[in-house]
Amino acid sequence: MLVWMLRKVMAERGVWTGAALARLLKEKANYSLSPASISALLTSQPKQMKTETLDALCTALECTPNDLWAYTPPNRVEGA
Repeated sequence: MLVWMLRKVMAERGVWTGAALARLLKEKANYSLSPASISALLTSQPKQMKTETLDALCTALECTPNDLWAYTPPNRVEGA
């Protein structure tokens, strides 16, 4: 199971609001996202994402995709 960790990564870097994230995206990655898109990224796990958006987030937050997503293997049922 994948878990979206954007809020955690932002907090670790002292980025507390969507507006601050938007500024970082513009300043560091020259990338713009609408306020609605940023809100969606902050409130729910994305079902799909453009590679350009993932790249911009990683650039702006100085992280890797592995920081933004945590993987937990599903529980296996014995004998299945």
